[in-house]
Amino acid sequence: MKTLTTLAMALGALVALASPAAAEFPDRPITIIVPWAAGGGTDAVARIFGAGFEQEIGQPINIVNRPGGNGVAGHAAITSAKPDGYTIGIASPEIAYYKTLGTADITPASFDLFSRLAILPAGITVAADSPYKSLDDLLSAVKEKPAGSLSASGTGTGGSWHVAIGGLLKAAGITPTLVKWVPSQGGAPALQDVVAGGVTMFSGSPVEAQALLEAKKVRTIVMMTEDRVASFPDVPTTKEAKVDWQYANWFALVGPKGLPKDIHDKLYAAAERAQARPEVQEMMKKRGITPVWDKPGAAATYVDDFARKGIAVLKDLGLARD
Repeated sequence: MKTLTTLAMALGALVALASPAAAEFPDRPITIIVPWAAGGGTDAVARIFGAGFEQEIGQPINIVNRPGGNGVAGHAAITSAKPDGYTIGIASPEIAYYKTLGTADITPASFDLFSRLAILPAGITVAADSPYKSLDDLLSAVKEKPAGSLSASGTGTGGSWHVAIGGLLKAAGITPTLVKWVPSQGGAPALQDVVAGGVTMFSGSPVEAQALLEAKKVRTIVMMTEDRVASFPDVPTTKEAKVDWQYANWFALVGPKGLPKDIHDKLYAAAERAQARPEVQEMMKKRGITPVWDKPGAAATYVDDFARKGIAVLKDLGLARD
């Protein structure tokens, strides 16, 4: 009897070891992959949001930057992660364009899309001594000067800020390729080229030009929005200039496809609470970033519409390969 009791206890212990009670998700740190270098807009959004998310999810949040290939390396790392909720990421608008550009077989459908976290409206910024004081001045010069006389920069060829100015020119009735695009590794080097006189204008968020704006080395002449942006109240909009074009970069919380519904729902709920935390909202706004949060399914609808508009511009720019 004693032997049987001992055997039963041993078997019970083995069963307990082989079939432990399922640990409640999450029971270890979560990694957020950022497909761009530290210090950029995506990185800022990730770190501000991550601080709040850590409080709401109850586990440490590790921000990992995976730049390279105009964001392809980091976005690919998110899509290939194990769908267990422990590796998620921040996606940027480039996911809407990779397949069209022929750079990667990545689309918005490659991700489990939770919600946009923030938007950064595009603007046009010129050197402080530029002769172009308004969007009208700039567009008139594009029409009058030989093709390629004016140039713009802000990201790689076919990147989001390239689409921004391409769409603006198209909406103004101007062939988008009349302005020469100078590819760059981001806003900072592009703005330095503008200040040095090598590039006519910076297409991108004026938030990236904040230090140069404060130093009065550059001027933002238009925002690609319907309403004036609170952080740039003196800058007129494309709507005021009677050009029907609005554009903003967005940053979305995403995961790999195949996340179990219970894990997706837990991540979504914690992220929604994190995004609503006052310190998260205040820090984003302080940086000139507009925080947003989408209801379930709304982000996918927004991104699909965004992709259609952007792909049409890429075709006008002669960059579409599919």
